[in-house]
Amino acid sequence: MKKVYYLKTCSTCIRILKDLNLPSDFILQDIKTEGITVKQLEHMKTLAGNYEALFSKKSKLYKEMDLKNQTLTERDYKQYILEHYTFLSRPVVIVNDVIFIGNSKQVVENAKMAVHNNP
Repeated sequence: MKKVYYLKTCSTCIRILKDLNLPSDFILQDIKTEGITVKQLEHMKTLAGNYEALFSKKSKLYKEMDLKNQTLTERDYKQYILEHYTFLSRPVVIVNDVIFIGNSKQVVENAKMAVHNNP
């Protein structure tokens, strides 16, 4: 599978997508207009190891809901991501069975290498 979960209204996601220069066989899913399904999130979790790795603690809602002062479980992380797209750390790039989560420089560079070295 070659897929990117991103937010069309996020300038960082758009910049990263341009930088990745994705081949035409990649599927792009704007998570705001096409919500993440339970099956999709479970697949991402399998690749990432846990839901917390997929969860964005930079989300505006994270601060507004004061979640940093709560003890969140894997079940909580999953539920929050399914309830609101902003809780997914973006973008999520999947190249075959390797997942790249977020927008750190190193993650983007690793994703870029995977994108262009996996036919």
